[in-house]
Amino acid sequence: MTQAQLAERAPVASTAPLLSVRDVSVVFGGIIALNGVSFDMQQGHILGLIGPNGAGKTTLFNCLSRLYQPSKGDILMNGETILNRPAHKISEIGIGRTFQNVALFPNLTVRDNVRVGKHARTNSDIISDSLKLPWVRKGEADINKDVNNILDYLDLHHVADTIVSGLPFGTQKRVELARALAAEPKILLLDEPAGGLNHEEVYILGDLIRRIRDDRGVTVLLVEHHMGLVMSIADHVVALNFGKKLAEGTPAAVQKDPAVIKAYLGDKDS
Repeated sequence: MTQAQLAERAPVASTAPLLSVRDVSVVFGGIIALNGVSFDMQQGHILGLIGPNGAGKTTLFNCLSRLYQPSKGDILMNGETILNRPAHKISEIGIGRTFQNVALFPNLTVRDNVRVGKHARTNSDIISDSLKLPWVRKGEADINKDVNNILDYLDLHHVADTIVSGLPFGTQKRVELARALAAEPKILLLDEPAGGLNHEEVYILGDLIRRIRDDRGVTVLLVEHHMGLVMSIADHVVALNFGKKLAEGTPAAVQKDPAVIKAYLGDKDS
C-alpha cells in the first residue's frame, strides 16, 4: 500500500466543538428574544458575541449560564446537554462567568470573594466544616494555596485583605475575574468586561484575557460592545441582531460583512 493510500485511511483528528448552541430560541410573553441561534465554540478559542442593544446577546449568555431556560433548542458541552442543570450546578461541569454589573460580596475582602469561587468546586459540607475533620483542613490548605496563586496571577495580592467595596471599579472587575478563575472553569463567560474601563485598562484587559486562555487553557466566550477589544483578541465572532444570527466567522470577515456594518458598526455611507 502506498503512502498516499495509508494517509487516506489514517484517522482524522477530532475537531468536535467544546460547546454547541443548537437552534436556541427564547420567547418572553410573546416577544422573541432569540430565534433559532446556532454556533459552535472550539476548545482553546476566544469567541466574541456582538450585536446592538436588544440583539439577544445577554439572553443567550444567560441561557449558557443557566439563568434562562430556552423555549426551543439545546446547548451541548462535550456533546452532552447542559439544560438539565440548574444555575448553581453549572460550575461543576466547568462553566464560569462574570457579570456586566460587578456581582461581588461588597463587605468581604478580596481574598474571601475569591475563596467563594474556590468553594464552588469543593465537596465540603457544614457538618464536616464545623468538626474541622482532617480532610477538611487539608482541603482548606489547598484552597488557600490556590487562592494565593490566583491573587498573584492577577496582581491582586497587595489588596487581598481589603474590603471590595473600597476598591476602584477596574480592580473590582479583576476580583470578579479572579473569583471565576478560582472555580477552575473550562469555559469562561465574560459579560461586558470592558464596561467602565478607560482605554489603557481595556488594552491591559485584552492582554490578560489572551494570557488566561494561553496559560490556563480556558476557552472564552466574550460578550462585549467594545469592538476594538473583540476584534483584537477573538479567534471567532458571532454577530446577532433582533434575536437572529446575522453573521459568523473570523473577526476580519465579520467586520467587513455589510449586514454587520449596517446593524452594528454603522453604515459608512449613512
